[in-house]
Amino acid sequence: MSDPSPSLHLRQRLRRGRDRLATALITVGGIGVIAALLAIGVFLVVEVVPLFWSAPTDTGTEVSWQALWLPQSYEGYDVPRHRWQPTVTSPEERAQYGMPPLVWGTLKAAAWALVIAVPLALGAAIHSAMFMSRRLRSRIKPTLELMEALPGVVIGFIAGLVLAPWVERHLAEALTLVLLLPPGLLLAGGFWTRLPAPLRRGLPLGWAGLWLVPWLLLLVAAALALAPWLEAGGFGGDLRGWLETRLGLEYASRNAMIVGLAMGFAVMPSVYALAEDALSGVPDSLGEGAQAMGATRWQTLWKVVLPAASPGVFSAVMIGAGRAVGETMIVLMASGNTALMTLSPFDGMRSMAASIAIELPEAAFGGTHYRLLLLAALALFVFTFLVNTLAEVVRVRLRRRYRRLGGAP
Repeated sequence: MSDPSPSLHLRQRLRRGRDRLATALITVGGIGVIAALLAIGVFLVVEVVPLFWSAPTDTGTEVSWQALWLPQSYEGYDVPRHRWQPTVTSPEERAQYGMPPLVWGTLKAAAWALVIAVPLALGAAIHSAMFMSRRLRSRIKPTLELMEALPGVVIGFIAGLVLAPWVERHLAEALTLVLLLPPGLLLAGGFWTRLPAPLRRGLPLGWAGLWLVPWLLLLVAAALALAPWLEAGGFGGDLRGWLETRLGLEYASRNAMIVGLAMGFAVMPSVYALAEDALSGVPDSLGEGAQAMGATRWQTLWKVVLPAASPGVFSAVMIGAGRAVGETMIVLMASGNTALMTLSPFDGMRSMAASIAIELPEAAFGGTHYRLLLLAALALFVFTFLVNTLAEVVRVRLRRRYRRLGGAP
């Protein structure tokens, strides 16, 4: 018989060679990503620093930190104010380079998106991880995660050309839906707890995601039916006019509320996926031990599972905030792009990312306008980098906590 050892040694050497090659490729790829990020940061810094080297700009306007961030006096206004109007149409006009309206619009859009996305995403994650049946979870979770693949331009297109006109025409119906859906869902939960045991077994909590759909459709139909009565009885038959005359709120077709709905829909899948993984990763022994001590499932959730998974949930929210701040196409198509600094959800806004997308192709290379847009890009880059770094640090701490709780060395 021939000695098989030479062929065995050859296969082992080939396997070790493939492992080394794969390790080298992964290392080179990681170093390349880091180098690309550093290169982007260095490029932005190099392009922005000359902005403050010379006092006068190409339009005769002094650019300084005070001019960018403090209110300025402009012709036609009695008091100093923040304005962003970088283009001028005549030599007599002065370009207005106030950055606060862009920062305010960015934070306002992100805040409304998180107000809508975080409660829905965390509620879905809690139900999916703690109460939903495994069979239904295996189908629902991949579907929700696939929503993250929807392009922002598609969501922005639907929000700007479909959702915004519908809400403008049916403002009372939209308000009634917002007012009716949350208490309607709580009412459904209260009814379920008071059902007889045989009916509760026929409507298990793990399948609530399905048997609540008819109830949601009934709530929507009730809201659409009650809206005309609510508008006639409470707002004199004209909700939009009542907002303008009583509260001084003008309704813009594309506003912060529309942006919040669209961006919330875009951000929700990522927040849900990360939060659900964090909640599912909590060792079962913790929840079982709490229930063995007499705690209910709700008490186990609030007192045991959520505190243990809080770093992961925080990480999910931070990553969602990072995406909301950097979102471009949805804000561009659904916000109206008006550089306003108001608290009203019915006013438009202009974010830094949308301004870069709109104005950078028309800005003169090397000019003040060009460098200010790159300053906004640098601010977005730094914010996103810090948010993602913080989220990763929290995720590492979460992994270590799970390892200790699970008894691993």
